Amino acid sequence: MLLLDVVQVSAAVAATRSRKAKVTAIADLLRRAREDTASLETVVAYVGGSLRQRRTGLGYRGLSHLPEPAAAATLTVETVDAAFESLAALSGPGSQAARSAAVAALFGAATHVEQPWLRALVTGEVRQGASDALVQEAVAVVADVPVAAVRRAAMLAGSTLPVVRPAFEGGVEALATIRLEVGRPVLPMLASSATTVAEALAKIAVEAGAASIDTKLDGIRIQVHRQDDDVLVVTRSLDDITDRLPEVVALARSLDAESFVLDGEALALGPDGRPRPFQETSSRTGTHGGDSDVAVTPYFFDVLHLDGRDLLDSPGHERDAALEALVPVEHRVARLITSDPAAAEAFASEAVRAGHEGVVVKDRSAPYAAGRRGAAWVKVKPVHTLDLVVLAVEWGSGRRKGWLSNIHLGARDPERPGEFVMLGKTFKGMTDEILAWQTERFQELETSRNDWVVSVRPEQVVEIAFDGVQRSTRYPGGVALRFARVIRYRDDKRADEADTIESVRSLL
Repeated sequence: MLLLDVVQVSAAVAATRSRKAKVTAIADLLRRAREDTASLETVVAYVGGSLRQRRTGLGYRGLSHLPEPAAAATLTVETVDAAFESLAALSGPGSQAARSAAVAALFGAATHVEQPWLRALVTGEVRQGASDALVQEAVAVVADVPVAAVRRAAMLAGSTLPVVRPAFEGGVEALATIRLEVGRPVLPMLASSATTVAEALAKIAVEAGAASIDTKLDGIRIQVHRQDDDVLVVTRSLDDITDRLPEVVALARSLDAESFVLDGEALALGPDGRPRPFQETSSRTGTHGGDSDVAVTPYFFDVLHLDGRDLLDSPGHERDAALEALVPVEHRVARLITSDPAAAEAFASEAVRAGHEGVVVKDRSAPYAAGRRGAAWVKVKPVHTLDLVVLAVEWGSGRRKGWLSNIHLGARDPERPGEFVMLGKTFKGMTDEILAWQTERFQELETSRNDWVVSVRPEQVVEIAFDGVQRSTRYPGGVALRFARVIRYRDDKRADEADTIESVRSLL
């Protein structure tokens, strides 16, 4: 398939706000790609606005000066994917010159329509409104299967790409064969939010005795797989960090089982047993640099598989029992089972006093909904926080001169996948360490600048605390945050996991 076919569909998808029209356009493209055994998965990735390679060594600056475009479209999807695969493999002496030559060859073969689209693909700026969820809907349309079957298979496979061909070739029966495999990460279950424990209990609407109140730790979300002596540890974004957490590997090997998949957190603790700042814990994953010798302690709150038995569809109370039988109490997240709001509130208050974020209220009758943010888990934090995306950043003045300081904050627009609505700015809560880090980070994400403002790719998630939401005519979303301040940067979250503008407006 020609790359131009994908580019034209991307343009058509971007030109409409109709979800149905977007799905129809993507489905038409997938029908044409269905028989192309060499490039089907790449077409799926590209129409979703992403490369198949996690890293290519290319950035905005490396693509700022491109050769003259080709007169005719000759690039195929397969050729482009192979070029990026070669770029991703370059390293060592001479790699910079080789990368520049490869970029010139690839982009020199692209037309004036394909060049800017390819650059946007590399830099994560394909603004077409085609999210992974819409691609999954299109796959379901082409395969004539329920979209729920596609979504579940994608969750268990860790991505949409591995499920497309089975869906097209074998339908529902083939998708049903995609099951949890020990050693293959699955997308983690996520929690919705509430402002109070009572609200969270009402939200899950469970019968008496069916609510579990878990302490919410401020650590690294980990998923731990073990098959015999082989252990895999991944983050919530499914990045392999096994070699960085040997203490987690050691604990996993000590448990009395042959195979399991556990969900939990790794947390750095001080001498007094209280949690250390998140940055100290995250230093073990290499996201912020820091002291790699910081010890972490694993705590688990769920089990998805145990000795040949998948537990994803089992109710929470059965998974709890399996977890208690497998993991010693000192490595399980503190938990209270109650239907009493007062007891739950007291437990939550004690968790906060102990230095933790809050609690997660869980429906003990619910299955583990991998990859979904539903009402079965509801997190409660005492401080209002939002996960937002940095859209731009301003150079500082006075003591902050020479540093990028004031960040522009955006909430996700669910009606326009890949788009964000600005809520305001803040420079509060930033230490000198954060200022130095973000000055380097946002110049890496730079797309353009003037004398004062550096615009960036909307990729970096930041956790913001605030005192309230107020109406505002200054910003396009009609709302602004009161006394917004930076809590931390979230390298463990993607931009498409940020809070939505609707969730912000609901706090008015």
